[in-house]
Amino acid sequence: MTKKCALQMDAIESINIKSDSSFILALEAINRGYELYHYGVDDLYYEDGNVFANMRRLDLKYEVGNHYKWLEKPEIVKLDDLDVIWIRQDPPFDMSYITNTHLLDLVKDKVKIFNNPSAIRNAPEKLLTTYYQDICAPTMITRTPNMVKEFRAKHKEIIIKPLYGNGGDGVFHIKENDDNISSLLSMFFEKNREPIIVQKYLPQVRNGDKRIILVNGEPKACINRVPADGEARANLHIGGKHEKASLSENDKLICSTIAPYLKEKGLLFVGIDVIGDYLTEINVTSPTCIQECNKLYNLKIESNIWDCIENN
Repeated sequence: MTKKCALQMDAIESINIKSDSSFILALEAINRGYELYHYGVDDLYYEDGNVFANMRRLDLKYEVGNHYKWLEKPEIVKLDDLDVIWIRQDPPFDMSYITNTHLLDLVKDKVKIFNNPSAIRNAPEKLLTTYYQDICAPTMITRTPNMVKEFRAKHKEIIIKPLYGNGGDGVFHIKENDDNISSLLSMFFEKNREPIIVQKYLPQVRNGDKRIILVNGEPKACINRVPADGEARANLHIGGKHEKASLSENDKLICSTIAPYLKEKGLLFVGIDVIGDYLTEINVTSPTCIQECNKLYNLKIESNIWDCIENN
């Protein structure tokens, strides 16, 4: 029987095929003979004991401006009829995201789902690092402004981030004498009811923020993402540049420390961020940088990932 794979992700029409990790994972599925389907976050629903999605079958090719083709009209598909589902929607990690992980939990014993929806729900990336205090940058999670100010007084310079954001959005570098901190915290806390995450500023970020890709707990490749001039964030889509990097002994220690958890929880494809000697994030929702690593090192990481899926 034909194998079927579905992508739960944002609109595929507007992706950058030269850098998008979901795209290259999907191309590999097609190359392995899977029928490929796509559905959005709002297309998933539950009814009378079953989980369905309104999805469309499509074809993909590596051609800029002509990378996708819908093969059929939208149809309601019972998720039990699929072989593999990839959760590749970007955060924010809000209640909609969490609700969908609960719905997918209902079918994960019948369909292979990556990454494991309950593991995504229970360990969003910025919280997962708190499990590993020995290798994590000094961190505070709070909604109390005075505690943030005390943390800054202790560490001099800090980074403030939304707890459930992504892509560097809402990340601020606050220096020792920056008098905007009260206004900034008011903006954060008036916008939503969530805590923020505060970390000690690591000046080593000027030399790069290392992204390490792990497949089933094993490091496969890494790149160094260097911030643009005048920028504290190294994210590639906001101007950071990537370059070759090698795993230091400390990087290997970080990977071996978190690997048992990743394997146990079914977090197959993970991207971790390391600045200096510190682990700063464990990205499990929709990690990136497959294509950047492939091009720098002549790899096919998507093939490694699919080998793990099919050999398990």
